[in-house]
Order: sequence, then C-alpha cells, then structure tokens
Amino acid sequence: LFGHEKGSFTGATSKHNGKFQEADGGTLFLDEVAELPLDMQVKLLRAIQEGEVDPVGSRKSVKVNIRLISASNRNMIEMVKAGQFREDLYYRLNVYPMMVPPLRDRKDDIPALVDHFITRLSAEEGRKVRGIAPNAIPMLQAYGWPGNVRALENKVKGAVILAEGPLVTAEDLNLPVSDAAALPFSLRE
Repeated sequence: LFGHEKGSFTGATSKHNGKFQEADGGTLFLDEVAELPLDMQVKLLRAIQEGEVDPVGSRKSVKVNIRLISASNRNMIEMVKAGQFREDLYYRLNVYPMMVPPLRDRKDDIPALVDHFITRLSAEEGRKVRGIAPNAIPMLQAYGWPGNVRALENKVKGAVILAEGPLVTAEDLNLPVSDAAALPFSLRE
C-alpha cells in the first residue's frame, strides 16, 4: 500500500511506489478492508487523515491526493465493538456507505453480468464465445451464488474455456447437480 525504497529490506532492489502513490490524483479501491490487521489499520488511518504515506525505508513522507473507496462483506460495527477494527478508521471510511445486496437477491442482474463476463473473458482467453444459450440463464438465476459476483465470474470463465461453440451452454457451466436437479425444467430444453 505504501511502497518502499531501494535497499530498505532484503530483496528491495529498486524503489517501489505503493498503491497510494499509484492512485495519486485518482481513486484507490481497497477491497475487504475489514481483513487488515490492526497495525496496518493504524497506517491506513494516518494516510487518510494526513494525506501522506511513509514508504518503508524512506526518511520523508510522500503527499498523496486520492479518493478512497473501500468494501467489506463483514459487519464493521460488530468488528468495532469486538475490538477487531479501529473505530476511528471505521468513521473515516464510512463517509458515504452503500449497501449492495448479495447476487442471490439481485437475480435480474445476472444476464447483464454474464454478457459482460463472456465478452471480456472470451477476449482474454482468445475464445470466440459470443453469448449464452437461453436455457442457461434460468439455471444461473436459480443458483444461490454463495460466492456472489466473483463466483459467477469464475463459473462463466470456466464455461468460456470449456465452450465448444459460440454459446456457453448449461452443461458448460457445470453447476452442482443438486442445484440443477431442483430446477423446474430440463437442462436440455
């Protein structure tokens, strides 16, 4: 996050700008911020409050101007109460909270997400997959998605890799049989 200077520790063969310096003048997204250990929370709080970071091995602070967006799937208030997350940092991060419901509660978002993932992943993987078979969408919407959007993305990636034609099929998705068996239709429809 904060970078380091050349020679500041074994293996530091060159200067390295941290994520704060890379994002200077822009936006830094910290995912799963609740997982930061308490000692890192102190450094993050200082960086946010002071608008500067201390790269490891540097004798001077570096000013940064960033917009910070953070995310967590944990109940941060409960973590604060349990002493697992700094209260002062919580209030620094909680300026404009947004609650995003889990994917299982936003099933209508699945077709658009799948189209986006197929387009991107097909290009990344050098595949000529252009879409998804119509019977596969209800199957995806019936699934509970315990891993949320990341799980959907990974499932689509595997399907893009396995697809033998221009469309991802229900079989390519390889969802657990117990979930597919509960569907009110056949995968062959």
